[in-house]
Amino acid sequence: MRVSLIGMAGSGKSYWSLKLSEHGFVRFCCDELIAEKLAPELAGSGSHPMTMGEWMGFPYERGYEEREARYLALERETMAEIIAYLEDHEDTPHEDIVVDTTGSVIYTGNDNLARLRLHTTVVYLSIEADVRQQLLRDYISDPHPMLWRGVFHKEPHETNRDALARCYPMLVAERERLYEQLSDVTIDYHRRRERGFTVHDFLATVTS
Repeated sequence: MRVSLIGMAGSGKSYWSLKLSEHGFVRFCCDELIAEKLAPELAGSGSHPMTMGEWMGFPYERGYEEREARYLALERETMAEIIAYLEDHEDTPHEDIVVDTTGSVIYTGNDNLARLRLHTTVVYLSIEADVRQQLLRDYISDPHPMLWRGVFHKEPHETNRDALARCYPMLVAERERLYEQLSDVTIDYHRRRERGFTVHDFLATVTS
């Protein structure tokens, strides 16, 4: 089985990809592969390397748009490499693979997305409205790479945090529409968090 996981950062993609890897799936984690490509820039000049979230920063910070473009270029490159692997190993259909995509995979180009859907079952890990505010708080307190793609706009006399809070639901709404278009299967947030919901239940939902 070949599965790709899509959804917002914090939706559980890494959790489930790691669970699947424990059950024999070959795991491709896009964020980890992008971090490898960014290693010289993350190392910086200090004694402790930056995280990718620290490196990218927030959309109101100087240089953000350049770093956003750099990240997206590397993400597109990484997706193309993963898809090339899938295509080169079509003669091993019994190799189980999970692709742990980033939240911004939907911006990696129509060709990449069409090929991803051709070679994997795309599983959308949806979130509920009551979870979005927690995801925003997590992003503010412990930033991760977030591609805003022009959605962020600060109004006069608005604080940075207030602008993030106002724009984040718009970003989520845009992405949810694109995730739904790309996905083959959606697994509901509360369903996958039910007590006793296992990897076997996860896979049964994907194949049902």
